[in-house]
Amino acid sequence: MSTKTSAPPKKDNARIAAVSGFIGSALEYYDFFIYASAAALIFPHLFFPEGTPGVSTLLSFATVGVAYVARPFGAILWGHVGDRWGRKKALLACLGIMGVATFLVGCLPTWDTIGIAAPIIIVALRLVQGVSAGGESPGSSALTLEHAPDHRRGFFTSWTMSGIMFGIVISSLVFIPVAAMPEEALLSWGWRVPFWASLLVTVVAIILRRKLDEPEVFEEVKETEEVAKIPLVTLLRYNGGTVVRVTLMAVFAAVNTMFNVFVLAYGTTVAGIPRAEMLLIITVANFAAVCFGPVAGALSDRFGRKPVFLIGLVLQSITIYALLAAVDAANMPLVWTLSILLIGGTYTLSNAVYPAYFPEQFPARVRYTGMAVSLMLGLLLAGFTPAIAQGFVTGDGNQNNWPAVAFFTIAIVLVSGIATLFAPETAFTPTARLGLSRRQLAEIERREDIGEALTESVRTTPYDRLRNRR
Repeated sequence: MSTKTSAPPKKDNARIAAVSGFIGSALEYYDFFIYASAAALIFPHLFFPEGTPGVSTLLSFATVGVAYVARPFGAILWGHVGDRWGRKKALLACLGIMGVATFLVGCLPTWDTIGIAAPIIIVALRLVQGVSAGGESPGSSALTLEHAPDHRRGFFTSWTMSGIMFGIVISSLVFIPVAAMPEEALLSWGWRVPFWASLLVTVVAIILRRKLDEPEVFEEVKETEEVAKIPLVTLLRYNGGTVVRVTLMAVFAAVNTMFNVFVLAYGTTVAGIPRAEMLLIITVANFAAVCFGPVAGALSDRFGRKPVFLIGLVLQSITIYALLAAVDAANMPLVWTLSILLIGGTYTLSNAVYPAYFPEQFPARVRYTGMAVSLMLGLLLAGFTPAIAQGFVTGDGNQNNWPAVAFFTIAIVLVSGIATLFAPETAFTPTARLGLSRRQLAEIERREDIGEALTESVRTTPYDRLRNRR
């Protein structure tokens, strides 16, 4: 009797992938967003010379955007690794690099100690973070998608995005007691603690990720020797139009950085809202997104990716305008309500759907690269959105010019919506046929017809064939 252990059923693999995607993304983006919180609250005082009001904050926001410049390069790198040698290998490397870079940020001396070298080093480490983040969520989305049952891909992949939002929750929670510290302790050592803690949580994430197998779809690509030698070249040659479309669809994520970075800074410095309360608002709003994400994913399985994604874009365009008005007026009941509605509701309708919708538009052999490159190019604008918005409210000396910021954000969301109108509906396509051209699908159907004919021929006895002719 054979003692070989059978592979776990696909349903179990999907659950493992979803849990791994949630935890891995949460810990990876905890690292990524504690930097964003520090850039809004701490770094303008420590790593940049304080002169003209708002300039040091603007420079600090720019370092947030630097990571988004590095993300496309990380997307190419990890997409190549993931499409050639495996999703799991790429994801493990992403986690390790992010953890080390984040820990080193917490060890940096400030401007007062080493002068201009301080911002130079912090920009370099931020670039490393960006390279790592360029492969995390795309790889996790592709991995979970390929493990999930055909009719529940939206639900299972939404856990990757819920993990990212939970990472934002943790990063905000960590900074609530830090922000409440006495100013001297906060600026000397208190801000460093969240960065140091990342090393421990990264080790935990790596241990969990090691338990996950490669998806069957990717293993089949390897077995049939269809692995792309240079995935980026193959992607641009056969799926270049899809890359452009998905890139434009992805720009709506600017709403996220606008809320988590710009609104945090504007609310505390212009509207006079206490730092601890703004961080708590961000925490609660993102936690609402964690809870609602799987619901939005399930809705896309039931009604389709496109309608759920588009409805989310329309509603968040309205909500972001109302939220900025409420923050400017320091109307706290409205700020609380609209923050939760925006991030926990309307934004999540789009945000929780894209981990399935975007990679579903690419074939398996270039899915990791296609998802990573398109998403990171789209997020490039999102990374600089806080800096651009800060320019609107300081460039003309009008600190209260929030309508310009609102219309700028709405314009970005509109671009995403127009691109989505040209995207196919992918929710009801079998996983094995995702991203294939009409010619490829026709060829598959022809082979299936031939296979069915051969099977029927084998099953039918000579007597049956003679009887059928009579």
